[in-house]
Amino acid sequence: MSTETGKPAAEDPLQPLLALDGVAQAAKAAQDAVFAVHRMGANLRGGSATAAEASVRAARASAGIDGADPEIPAEGAVSDPVLAGSLRVAEATESILPTWRRAPLQALAKIHVLAAADLVTDPDQLGRPRSAPGIAERLELLAQLTTGSTAVPGPVLTAIVHGELLTLGAFGTADGVVARAAARLTMIATGLDPKALTVPEVACFRKERRYRAAAEAFATGEPDGVREWLLFCCESFEAGAREAKSISDAAG
Repeated sequence: MSTETGKPAAEDPLQPLLALDGVAQAAKAAQDAVFAVHRMGANLRGGSATAAEASVRAARASAGIDGADPEIPAEGAVSDPVLAGSLRVAEATESILPTWRRAPLQALAKIHVLAAADLVTDPDQLGRPRSAPGIAERLELLAQLTTGSTAVPGPVLTAIVHGELLTLGAFGTADGVVARAAARLTMIATGLDPKALTVPEVACFRKERRYRAAAEAFATGEPDGVREWLLFCCESFEAGAREAKSISDAAG
């Protein structure tokens, strides 16, 4: 296929993933489940209450996956550094979104500053990816994907962003929180969940063993491993939609 200039059209690097057994169907089911939440009465009227509660639940679950106590103290400040960082990231998600859309590497740096502020002793480490071979190049490729070099459905791109950042461990601290925050931004930016109503992080927390096994399978780069991760993520999106429905029902 060629463009009007006569140059070959760039191939979509993620398009082959939709040919993996069950992935296209799982992505469609995930989209349908999330879109159904947006059509609920409370969410059609705005969904701000659902989104606010979803954001906190997502932050708590994300911290819990990385070993933090996800319970927020009834009185006093949050003392767990992982939970505190995850909550800071959640609070800043809306303000980071425009940067994520145009300059995702800058957004990742900001996310890490917020997530790891209580975890590192050297402030110069905040927001700076490790200098290990290949990290800068893979982050740049990821940035290209998030800014338009692929047209795969939102669930697939979100899963790839999530899995790639987990695999890279780009910063060396708070990488899990960073990966899940970036996935949440991708859900919003792709239009999969534009109001950020769903909470797939809770499913990842509740099924932490499967989550980690699927992430390890993805890290191999083998088609079966990537497929396992994509299917797990799509399942989590559906579970996150059910969580959102319960939040919306409670909000009236």
